[in-house]
Amino acid sequence: MARDVSDTTPIGARSELVDWIASGEKPRDAWRLGTEHEKIPFYTADATPVPYEGGKGIRALLDGLAERTGWAPILEHGQPIGLADDVGGGAISLEPGGQFELSGAPLKTLHETARETAQHIADVKAVGEGLGLGFLTLGMSPLWTRAQTPVMPKARYRIMTNYMPKVGSLGLDMMYRTSTVQVNMDYASEADMVKKLRVSLALQPIATAIFANSPFTEGKPNGYLSMRSQIWRDTDRDRTGMMAFAFEDGFGYERYVDWVLDVPLYFVKRDATYHDVAGSSFRDLFAGKLAQLPGERATQSDWANHVSTVFPEVRLKRYLEMRGADVGNVEHIVALSAFWTGLLYDEAALDGAWELVKNWTAQDREQLRADVPKLALKASIAGRSVQDVARDALALSREGLKRRGSLDEAGCDETRHLAYADEIVASGRTQAERMLELYRGAWNGSVIPAFREYVF
Repeated sequence: MARDVSDTTPIGARSELVDWIASGEKPRDAWRLGTEHEKIPFYTADATPVPYEGGKGIRALLDGLAERTGWAPILEHGQPIGLADDVGGGAISLEPGGQFELSGAPLKTLHETARETAQHIADVKAVGEGLGLGFLTLGMSPLWTRAQTPVMPKARYRIMTNYMPKVGSLGLDMMYRTSTVQVNMDYASEADMVKKLRVSLALQPIATAIFANSPFTEGKPNGYLSMRSQIWRDTDRDRTGMMAFAFEDGFGYERYVDWVLDVPLYFVKRDATYHDVAGSSFRDLFAGKLAQLPGERATQSDWANHVSTVFPEVRLKRYLEMRGADVGNVEHIVALSAFWTGLLYDEAALDGAWELVKNWTAQDREQLRADVPKLALKASIAGRSVQDVARDALALSREGLKRRGSLDEAGCDETRHLAYADEIVASGRTQAERMLELYRGAWNGSVIPAFREYVF
């Protein structure tokens, strides 16, 4: 998240929280997609991590990008912690360990997404090369320990860093050593949201499998194809997971709001100060009974910021966030967006996807979520291999993209952006498995070549 929201309007009733989510509803012709991706910077000379400070650090990278793009700095206590494109709507933010994130603008077509991603990478490389920096296309830092990983100067991250070890064993790895790609999608109504949320929750592990790309930790194979995904399984169970309740009768905005209300707070922001209230109840803040801030009542900012600190496999804000995939190269990033756009933005494809998953039980979905980080396309659900389910899902997505009929300058439709995922599923070999083959072969048991070969 590039910057926390500032809206001091007090919340008077629970219904306002429901209305906040409902306000995201948009007619079909206003639907857009927003692609976000993170990448891990390193010094190309010696594959070491990049600190915030210093003439060739993250701050210098932000300053150089601000000069190159004209984007406005986002400041915290006078220090740049991101950039905002106040014209197009995109933003750059810093994840806790220096992962450099583009939060893309809301765009109409995948062709625009591809251009936006390519332009951003070109800008980052142009500035980064002058500083001796490269950027990994892996879903997890493959070499450095937690202690070697830098820490970015953002107050909310200090609070989260203190809290994470209390609720899981891998939360700090999630914060400091992983990189993801996600796509944000719109919905037309509560019923449309529910259908899209259920389909995308069920299929999120399928996306995790297709885009698995994090097989190394601290210089060695970690036993997983998507270690990033496995890390999320022991980060904080109060705010993560497959949300089985979303498949219950009567699920909608209100049920989701009630779940978020019961997720413990991290912080309350007042002016420029982040108050550490980790583990406390939003319901107490709502009632003016939060022990750490007596008399303070919840504002619209508090709610928007709190919603941004829940991390299920699909997150509902005023849009839906697909959160299941490791980052990869540009084609990988755009293919993830293509996969979900074809499935969720075409009614026939969405219906077909629901038929694909509707008979899976909560136990089926949970087992799939548990198996995919290690097995990826070789996992199974309800008697079918993930590879076969992925093949069916890609076929539905492809037809959905065809029916959208969005053509680029050469007259090609959006299905071309699925080619990367098509090849992985057809071969049954993820990028993680290909890297492991290199590690055991041409790389001679070293991950250092990844810093040359798996970069933007």
